[in-house]
Amino acid sequence: MNITITGKDVIATEAIKDYVEKKLDRVSKYFDGDIDVAVTIKTEKSEQIAEMSVKVKQETYRAVTSHKDMYASIDKNMDILEGQIRKWKTKKDKINKEDSIKSISIEDGAVSGPENEIIKTIYYDIKPMTSEDAKLKLQEKPQDRFITFINQDTNKVNVLFKMKDNKNFGLVEPEV
Repeated sequence: MNITITGKDVIATEAIKDYVEKKLDRVSKYFDGDIDVAVTIKTEKSEQIAEMSVKVKQETYRAVTSHKDMYASIDKNMDILEGQIRKWKTKKDKINKEDSIKSISIEDGAVSGPENEIIKTIYYDIKPMTSEDAKLKLQEKPQDRFITFINQDTNKVNVLFKMKDNKNFGLVEPEV
């Protein structure tokens, strides 16, 4: 980070330089590369004015504030600059997301994937158990919505599923 602090009609003391450098850490966390910062401090009547300009690659962020206290003016500038940078980063991320391959729509005439087809098959063991045992197994795995099992009482394939309220269960049994 390259920092230039200039004082007009006021001397940039070492304390102010250290304060500016410390506060600029809030801005530097947003960037990886070189950052050029120009800070100009001056006084007009009873107002302490701080101008800050942050340049990163092609982007420039600028803030000018005045206050009776120089440190308060620097703090205001940091808030403004951080807001500008966050807004720009959010906008850039949104543009990148929209331009990503995920959002590219398939043109007319382009080959599309299969529709109305079985595209995935999962194999698993069906074990004989009671519906109460199946309920306990389903409760052990909160991510699963259903379990298929052979009912010990009827010797037929059943499906136990969680209802939408996630509190109750439904049971699917063959009629025959």
